[in-house]
Amino acid sequence: MMPIVVDYSLYLVSGRSLLPPGKEFLASLEEAIQGGVTAVQIREKDAETYDFLQIAASSKSLCDKYGVPLIINDRIDVALAVKAHGVHLGQTDMPVAIARQLLPPGTVIGVSCNTVEHVKRAVEEGADYVGIGPVWATTTKKLTNPVIGVRGVGAMLEVLDGTGIKAVAIGGIKTVNLLRTLYGSVSRTGHTLDGIAVVSEIMASPLPTQVAETMRKTFDAFQESYRAQLSRPTQGLWANSTQSVVRGVCELMEHVRKTAPLVHQITNTVVATQSANITLALGASPIMATEAQEMEDLTSIAGAHLINIGTLRAEYKSGMIKAGYFANANRKPIVFDPVGVGASQFRKETVKELLDTFQVSVIKGNAGELSVLAESNEVSSKGVDSVGGFQDPVSFVRELAKKERCIVVLTGKTDYVSDGERVVALDNGHEILGKITGSGCIVGTAIATYCAASSTREGNDSSATSKLVGGDMLLGAVAGILVLTIASQLAAEREGVKGPGTFLSGLIDVLWDLTADDIARLAMVQLYTD
Repeated sequence: MMPIVVDYSLYLVSGRSLLPPGKEFLASLEEAIQGGVTAVQIREKDAETYDFLQIAASSKSLCDKYGVPLIINDRIDVALAVKAHGVHLGQTDMPVAIARQLLPPGTVIGVSCNTVEHVKRAVEEGADYVGIGPVWATTTKKLTNPVIGVRGVGAMLEVLDGTGIKAVAIGGIKTVNLLRTLYGSVSRTGHTLDGIAVVSEIMASPLPTQVAETMRKTFDAFQESYRAQLSRPTQGLWANSTQSVVRGVCELMEHVRKTAPLVHQITNTVVATQSANITLALGASPIMATEAQEMEDLTSIAGAHLINIGTLRAEYKSGMIKAGYFANANRKPIVFDPVGVGASQFRKETVKELLDTFQVSVIKGNAGELSVLAESNEVSSKGVDSVGGFQDPVSFVRELAKKERCIVVLTGKTDYVSDGERVVALDNGHEILGKITGSGCIVGTAIATYCAASSTREGNDSSATSKLVGGDMLLGAVAGILVLTIASQLAAEREGVKGPGTFLSGLIDVLWDLTADDIARLAMVQLYTD
């Protein structure tokens, strides 16, 4: 038997117990194939051998009718009996090498993987594809391995570079989280998934054709846009010089004042009032809301969303999760500020859950906070403050942006902003800015404001980190920092500013009157390209 070429794009795994009342398995399977399913796995953990054979044989006939490969879970004997195109093996099933000896040449063999070591072993043993998961929590089977989360997939995909082995994500993948799954499951080297394995979303649906069509279109559209982005050279505001960066910031300032975007903020309660005032001074409109029941409505009308864990409480988490979920659904920018993430295990676990649940556009933090996210010991933290700094901040922010698939902002004496390719270093600011409570939090507010404006502005850059929401999130982040830090310099020079108390009111006044000429005259920008 010649090796077959399997399209793993939409890989359906059977689950007959999930069928809705009145729906027959073969009818559901055929409708799903008609909707765009490209490969089928028959998984029957509880069926007797005779029943398994009957189901597999009838499924094989149906799949052959449409030219769709059939793969059998675990049972080599059943695969041989029905002449299946492949088998899928778990970590405790028969080794790949022995399965190869028993199966006809060209039979496809897949392996379930939950860790990087599992993937490395699958590569060594010569698997044709790996099933990575569970990516999300699932009720379709008892989990014997921990949920790896979307952000855990990238490291496994990196192992497959240059091998030709395909990768499919599995576990709790549904229509509502599919885009997050695809967008987040990309390695630092740009390796993407070859497909998604779906169980309950299709099997439990009374309309499997429509569900399959939706999921297949989403997968194909993502793949097409990602390939197009990789083939396109860097263009727009970043192609020329630091002068073009400054010009872009000035244009974005005017766009904020012209459009007055609504900026939704779940933020540190200590600084909510001054964050709202900063938003107004920039020319935007703030709404400070934390109730989960409001999030679907608010995310549909807001231009961007800020999620700040400064005064994190357990009851706030559901609002943050829903805000992120609906913001992704509406393709709105999310700016995430992991304030003091290293201070407690509760914060670390919450941040992991949030970042595994929704895709952020920008992560902003100081060296200590970002060191925790990067799982680095180079910088430590004390509460919400950093102790020390990075030896090579340019490389650090670039690598973290690649890992998290978003813009990363490292705040400090010099601020660094990266999209994983380009890094912008900003040297403006005044030391008194760091002496007011929540100065880092209002940086997040400013970034969210300009990201809101950038997402609605024409002629934007189309980098990989921007395509989920549209707009140039790198420019939005740079604008938020540059406007606020230049304003801090001017505010510190104002007559009547005697210390942090008078400085804050002066800062708000300067932001209100700040001009593009001020930005062009004072901006200290350096651009590094990969």
